[in-house]
Amino acid sequence: MKSVIANKEMASVMDIEAICKRILSTQKKSGEIPWHDGGKTDPWDHVEAAMGLSAGGFLEDARRAFDWLITMQLEDGSWHSAWRDGVPEDETRDSNMSSYIAVGVFHHYLITGDIHFLKKMWGAVQRAVEFALGMQGDQGEIFWARNSAGKIDRMSLLTGSSSVFFSVKCGLAIAKRLGRDMAGWRNALKRLKEAINEKPHLFNATKSRYSMDWFYPILSGAVTGASAEARITARWKKFIVNGQGVLCVSDQPWVTMAETSEFVLTIAAMGNKKLARIIFDWIADKVFDDGSFWCGHTYPEMVIWPEEKMAWTNGVAILAADAIFNLTPGASLFSHDSWDGADFSFIPEKNA
Repeated sequence: MKSVIANKEMASVMDIEAICKRILSTQKKSGEIPWHDGGKTDPWDHVEAAMGLSAGGFLEDARRAFDWLITMQLEDGSWHSAWRDGVPEDETRDSNMSSYIAVGVFHHYLITGDIHFLKKMWGAVQRAVEFALGMQGDQGEIFWARNSAGKIDRMSLLTGSSSVFFSVKCGLAIAKRLGRDMAGWRNALKRLKEAINEKPHLFNATKSRYSMDWFYPILSGAVTGASAEARITARWKKFIVNGQGVLCVSDQPWVTMAETSEFVLTIAAMGNKKLARIIFDWIADKVFDDGSFWCGHTYPEMVIWPEEKMAWTNGVAILAADAIFNLTPGASLFSHDSWDGADFSFIPEKNA
């Protein structure tokens, strides 16, 4: 892989090695990556932090994170929504959180080209994606979770369903490379895309206050082209604080580095790296003395809150830098152009 440290333009913006060391200081010997020192762990943010390690060149540490996921996977293919010190804290089994492993695994493969890693992880990925798709509604939406007794909560979330959409895409990309025919996944993906684009009434409207509901359908590639451009324009003033970043919630004065980094990924995915760089520069100085990013700050007071150093925030900041500066072969993971016309039909590959 490319040396991320050798990119002088990027190095003037952020210290990726220092950020990775911050994530590593949080990672436990087991491979688990909590939110922060002494914090809880959830499977989605664990994967996001591991992806940061992959992009930063700390490949063995990223693999330890994925190995930990395998050991913690439940029989139905899901994971608990949260642990603390190895003990389940929230036994809800979230469709989005569980399926995100497919994104992390495919990203790691793009960076390393390691087909043996894909083969090792395939069983966990397959079970996770099928768990999520097992909660697809009749109109294509994804219900958000099962409780500890296995009962489905039939609420659908646009952010979560969009993230599941991208997880299924990555799952299909993995399957194709391994010569696996997942016809049911392809059909489910088509139905989910239709739900996101054509049936907004299926999703919990109260979540529209959250910026992720604005840009996740685009980040996932479910919404592209002119529709994506129109969506960005329509809500720009609602969520953007010029010169600062993206509000987590439209009616709260809290700019977050994770949402801003994910929005940078979204704009880069649409092909506008110039604008993505401008927005990323807004948060480049929002770092602690060790080079790691703040979680967020109030505006206009500029009070850092919370003060914990979040592993997943730093993970996604690295992914945003990669998308802008093309540091690794995983830089195009979210790029709409890289997925445009993607053929998910079953084409067995030799020596899979």
